[in-house]
Amino acid sequence: MLDTLTPLSLVDLAPEVRAALAAAPSVTVPATRAELYALALGPEGGPRFSVDYDVDGEVVTEATVTRCRNGMAVNYPEDYMRRRDPQCMVIADSRPTDKARYADRFGHAFDSARADTMAWLARQDLVVVPFKAGGLMHGSPSIAIMPANAAFFATALVDLQGWVTFDELGPFTPRSILYVAPPFRHTHFDGRQVVVHDRSETLHEIFAYNLYPGPSAKKGVFSVLLDVGEQEGWITAHASAVRVTTPYDNETVIMHEGASGGGKSEMCQDLRREDDGRILLGTNVVTHEPYLITLSETSDLAPVTDDMTLCHPAVQDGSGKMVVADAEDGWFVRVDNLKAYGADVHFERAVIHPDTPLVFFSLDGVQDATVLPWEHTLDSTGKPCPNPRVVIPRRMIHGVVHEPEAVDVRTFGARMPACTAENPTYGIMGMTHFVPPAIAWLWRLIAPRGDKNPSIGEAADAVRTLEHGGMVSEGVGSYWPFSTGTKVEAANLLLRQIVEFHRTRYVLTPNQHIGAYHVGFSAEWLTREWLARKGGGRMRADQLEPARCALFGYSPKEITLDGQPVRRTLLRPETQSQVGLEAYDAGCAILTGFFKSELAQFLTDDLDPLGRRIIEACLRDATVEDYEALTPMYL
Repeated sequence: MLDTLTPLSLVDLAPEVRAALAAAPSVTVPATRAELYALALGPEGGPRFSVDYDVDGEVVTEATVTRCRNGMAVNYPEDYMRRRDPQCMVIADSRPTDKARYADRFGHAFDSARADTMAWLARQDLVVVPFKAGGLMHGSPSIAIMPANAAFFATALVDLQGWVTFDELGPFTPRSILYVAPPFRHTHFDGRQVVVHDRSETLHEIFAYNLYPGPSAKKGVFSVLLDVGEQEGWITAHASAVRVTTPYDNETVIMHEGASGGGKSEMCQDLRREDDGRILLGTNVVTHEPYLITLSETSDLAPVTDDMTLCHPAVQDGSGKMVVADAEDGWFVRVDNLKAYGADVHFERAVIHPDTPLVFFSLDGVQDATVLPWEHTLDSTGKPCPNPRVVIPRRMIHGVVHEPEAVDVRTFGARMPACTAENPTYGIMGMTHFVPPAIAWLWRLIAPRGDKNPSIGEAADAVRTLEHGGMVSEGVGSYWPFSTGTKVEAANLLLRQIVEFHRTRYVLTPNQHIGAYHVGFSAEWLTREWLARKGGGRMRADQLEPARCALFGYSPKEITLDGQPVRRTLLRPETQSQVGLEAYDAGCAILTGFFKSELAQFLTDDLDPLGRRIIEACLRDATVEDYEALTPMYL
């Protein structure tokens, strides 16, 4: 069979991989995306296809695929399979890593499970698709091998990474290979999601033992990019980026980072207005007083990246600003925030009337009817699944930017709890803070998940959140959950990036709360608006003053939008009557203690000397001026 597949015969594969392909009853290499999509609907073409496997003589349904007017609706019988298990990653090789090794978790080497995987694939009808890990422009040629009845997974993969053919790639050696063997989670891993990474200097293999694409087709490819970047000295950031055009046609590119819940998706969203057109900046949680402002016009937004932001050497222009491009050709968009028609008109129109049928996950698809993004599948609890998704090509996103863009400002978002004199917390960040690069690096090392973050739920996390007022670290760059390397090497690489691109301004902005005010994402949206109107956040030194908590750097003395000054109490929360200095200082102590507890682990012999000086400065309660002496701030 393999000999007739000329495209595959030109791919440099290991003998055992080629043997599995040669032994398989059939191997389909779709010539078009439409052919792959049709394969995903099953041999009868729908209307409903059950993705079943034999597990020790019993038929187990891993997923169902329903044919709908605007795409296919994929659903999993188990609630557990509808989101990524944060403990699914294991490392099979002996290269440096701080992640769990396969042998340590399972008590034996991966070799036998790998051989079992190849033997199982050799008995299946297979589908093989090529892709470029990192997007069509700068990605690395790769392939995915999986059972043909899981073609919906292949469709989601190529929609995320971009459609490419073997003919277009020509002869190549894969930089990564993704293998999918769904029943192994039952036969080998007690029903758990497991994604095994086996790395060499030239090949990154991913073995996905589940059919939810989040940990493999999405974040698994992210792991490949981080691995390649670590070897070559560049980063794929866990960030969104947006080009903001003011009513006066000034353009500013903002890249937003942060842990889950930190506002990455929201940075590319329009700000919300009340029915009368005003903007609710915040509501006091004590007095329930709303604080509204009026903006006659707001800036136009053009999304540049959504989640995986490529900072590749090939796109840099030597300007001192970091140039970014999207690492994906499609976005894995969570739609739990869509509750009814009209919440996001452009996006709703794109997914309800797409120019090509899409792949939906955990949405209530009725055969041959339209999948609606606000009709979420119910979990066994009777509540809507909190992780409904749609894979949508970038080209369908309203106003999307297709070319690399130079970043003017890197913002960092953090979820903040309410802070009051009666209940002091770390929720004391002002609406906008400018920070020296050294402090910006510290925030990215820690990437704190904060107030009511949906990602907090593991037992170990729960204990640590109690110790530090509700915080837990998501790790370096907030991409640490997907990295297969070491924390210190990731920290060094991030620091080198920050130092290299010296013409960048760094800003912190909270969401959810500012002191006693509940703000949701309004503070982030209005900070975005103000930074763009300030010409990319250009400031004079006399327009800034040190924040009371050094980890917040500097506060602007004033923020004015359309002639309306934002209340100083939103810029300096310690001036709020419901907060005060004592509660603020207690919150600062919580935050500082959390940073110190997390930073100590980086003080190894492998840490960059500048990084050591920055961390040691934090441990001795440095002032913002101390940090600025280590890394001057670009204004």
